[in-house]
Amino acid sequence: MLENKNQSRTSLSELGEFGLIDHLTEHFKITKETTIKGVGDDAAILKFPDEQVVVTTDLLIEGVHFDLSYMPLKHLGYKAVMVNLSDVYAMNANASQITVSIAVSNRFPLEALEDLYAGIQAACVNYKVDLVGGDTTSSQVGLVISVTAIGHCVADDIVKRSGAQVNDLLVVTGDVGAAYMGLQVLEREKEVFKVNPKNQPDLEQYSYIVERQLKPEARKDIKPLLKELGVKATAMIDVSDGLSSEILHLCKQSNVGCNLYEDKIPLDPQVISVCEEFKLDSTTIALSGGEDYELLFTIAQADFPKIKANPNFSIIGHMTEEKEGMHLITRGNTKIPLIARGWNAMSDNE
Repeated sequence: MLENKNQSRTSLSELGEFGLIDHLTEHFKITKETTIKGVGDDAAILKFPDEQVVVTTDLLIEGVHFDLSYMPLKHLGYKAVMVNLSDVYAMNANASQITVSIAVSNRFPLEALEDLYAGIQAACVNYKVDLVGGDTTSSQVGLVISVTAIGHCVADDIVKRSGAQVNDLLVVTGDVGAAYMGLQVLEREKEVFKVNPKNQPDLEQYSYIVERQLKPEARKDIKPLLKELGVKATAMIDVSDGLSSEILHLCKQSNVGCNLYEDKIPLDPQVISVCEEFKLDSTTIALSGGEDYELLFTIAQADFPKIKANPNFSIIGHMTEEKEGMHLITRGNTKIPLIARGWNAMSDNE
């Protein structure tokens, strides 16, 4: 949609696999003491004395997870890293290294992959992680990206999904629903562009929600903030598949129920106004949208005074006995069973 038609094109076959890897990674610098050996050998060498290592991997496939008609490759590279770092931070761990593997068709020139890796490099610099390996291969179906993130944490600080207790408070960082509404705006403008390719979209009034979709930020700041406040989360997960799905994951893993209060769900004003424009219910979007990459966690009630005035957090509910189930308490004080309607990677409809 915003492609520069005059850009140069260098065939990947001119470099070959190893020449391509060398070219794409030559500007990545090693910054972590835990990285002993990065790109350039059969495997990376890492050292984490006295800490536990956490590892997470995500796969992004063109046409399933992203649409290059409105997703710039630089943004895509950045987002691919964020998706994985968010999972590390959801363990209350520190991210330190990533590996990146791509499968790419011959419709992509070298310059396109340079843009992709420029986004990956920006993420590495901003979040202080090292690129230590990966792979490249050919693809018959477009672009496929696989990122693995590695983190570390002392054992006592790791937070799992399974630690929530009855009467714990349910807390979410930031706001939710924006990334999904940004996607709706981009999809609408794509359809307009198909009809009139000369019509360039004006997205200024949607800047916040579009950025939340195209360039999300993982919540690296939450671990040190909680430590500063003297708060220890009892369970944690990142909000990637929709708020309702993530709450149900926490409840299932912790063997508890939950009451979520509709009027406590944090929504940006732009989300509310665009939901009205699209005639969508903002609560439904917040519950089911996904890709917000905020952190959802539980804390003991005794920690309430420590976070109640902090603008980074919203207390949206509390955990109950497992037999009570999981419910949304509406603004009208009606109790509705909470159902997971967020992203499902195996859905027949996707």
